[in-house]
Amino acid sequence: MYQATLSRRSYRFSDLRQLMAKASPARSGDYLAEVAADSAEERMAARIALAEVPLKTFLQQLLVPYEQDEVTRLIIDSHDALAFAPISHLTVGDFRDWLLSEQADSAMLAQVATGITPEMAAAVSKLMRNQDLILVAKKCRVITRFRNTIGLPGHLSVRLQPNHPTDSLQGIAASMLDGLLYGSGDAVVGINPASDSLPLLEKLNYMLDDVIQRFAIPTQSCVLTHVTNTLRLIERGAPVDLVFQSIAGTEAANSGFGINLALLAEAQQAALSLNRGTLGNNVMYFETGQGSCLSSNAHHCVDQQTCEARAYAVARHFSPLLINTVVGFIGPEYLYDGKQIIRAGLEDHFCGKLLGLPLGCDVCYTNHAEADQDDMDTLLTLLATAGLTFLIGVPGADDIMLNYQSTSFHDALYIRELLGLKHAPEFADWLTKMHITDELGRLRDTAANHPLLLALQGEQP
Repeated sequence: MYQATLSRRSYRFSDLRQLMAKASPARSGDYLAEVAADSAEERMAARIALAEVPLKTFLQQLLVPYEQDEVTRLIIDSHDALAFAPISHLTVGDFRDWLLSEQADSAMLAQVATGITPEMAAAVSKLMRNQDLILVAKKCRVITRFRNTIGLPGHLSVRLQPNHPTDSLQGIAASMLDGLLYGSGDAVVGINPASDSLPLLEKLNYMLDDVIQRFAIPTQSCVLTHVTNTLRLIERGAPVDLVFQSIAGTEAANSGFGINLALLAEAQQAALSLNRGTLGNNVMYFETGQGSCLSSNAHHCVDQQTCEARAYAVARHFSPLLINTVVGFIGPEYLYDGKQIIRAGLEDHFCGKLLGLPLGCDVCYTNHAEADQDDMDTLLTLLATAGLTFLIGVPGADDIMLNYQSTSFHDALYIRELLGLKHAPEFADWLTKMHITDELGRLRDTAANHPLLLALQGEQP
């Protein structure tokens, strides 16, 4: 039992799970799940009580039972007690103060990352203002490699997302070359296919690989199909760079995705066996999003932000090259408006970085949410200030296959110019070599005989 008194009224919370949910900032998903605070006063009382909870409590009082959930078992069994030692004496409130202190510099945050559980990260985020989330995330340094180096300070990468509603190879190629000419694609060239047809998926893999190899682009490709399809593609000898999978924070939710930890481990080993990376062996790409556990009724009455943080334990176990939260994609049932989407994006980025992950964000919303592109401009600017690893680049910010609004190649140009952010260094060198950018990283005018444009027309450069 946890309790706090506010305005001469005593609030009681039956267990840690309820306390965490009541302390969460308001969002539609928690109201849908009937776990949210009934009032702003109750929410504040929950935060007061949560601030007094020792961090050690999260290793003893498990929000999802150990016996019922392999994600919980992963969190507990892989917990690094030595890394936890420097902060093991702190309460959640003390932890917030420590994170904001000068003592918690980038080196120290990296040292303790494996000692922090997702629940600890989620708990402390509930006590933080947006500026706190930004400041701490900015101090976290997470660097990954495959064919280039992602996550360096002062850098921002872009996933080039050339989706097409009929998986037209020509349409995808046009969007891909468009993005490359705008300097996008250093995180990954990643396609969400409309079909699960294995022959088509194979064609997409070969097309992406052909462009990357033909122009010696220091980046990686990914066809974002189910992990079982990717395993079959590897068996067929397709040129697979990264293995993609959507993941969630409970075993039951992951079962709804048709996956478990053993399957992800099998896929990781299969990708590693191809030895396609030139600079590193981070071969996994994951996507998450608040609301995924609730949408499959697999949340165990845990608030959606804590469920989201638990998904990062799954990702961390497999050392991904990339992981991003598709923050507004699941819809207004879970994040109702721009304010909730902005807060969730900052929370997700903070928790992921704190746990040692290369967290990116699909700054996005669905057309039936109470949000617009101005909200996305705000979130993009805040996240980039906080050290975002990568964002999404979609032609015109309008994904015509997935039917949602994201960020564009021009948005990437805006944020790079505003904050002086650089491409992945190897990709930046390639852009200069290809006369796409000048020595200062600024876009050049593209001539009609540029090799990439000739490739689009089916001509030999």
